[in-house]
Amino acid sequence: MSTVARGEFRARISDDEQSIDYKLTYSGLQGKMTQAHIHVAQRSVNGSIVIWLCGTETNPGPSGTQTCPPDQDGNATSTGTITAADVVAASMTSQQLAAGERGEVIAAIRAGVAYANVHTDLSPGGEIRG
Repeated sequence: MSTVARGEFRARISDDEQSIDYKLTYSGLQGKMTQAHIHVAQRSVNGSIVIWLCGTETNPGPSGTQTCPPDQDGNATSTGTITAADVVAASMTSQQLAAGERGEVIAAIRAGVAYANVHTDLSPGGEIRG
């Protein structure tokens, strides 16, 4: 599937590696935003959700997940701070990532095997990812 949507995910890992501050911006979504997360997987492969960035009424995410901001003419920005409490267990058992394993997620990000994904009702598998 092709989309005209664009997005950017910027993250800064704290010096002590206890948190990650992030900013997710997106525009031009062709579908209605349903959720956004960080997944762990090698390039061009679908991976497990390990961190929820935001959810919606239909896909709220785990307790404490912030609500995805409403888009303004197709543009939106979500910001936050990720801690170990935000890391959920990988649903693919072969990935062997347990809840709270912030260090493992940071290692995956640094190794280039993590990606941010914005899901919409028209593209439930993800309208934009990178």
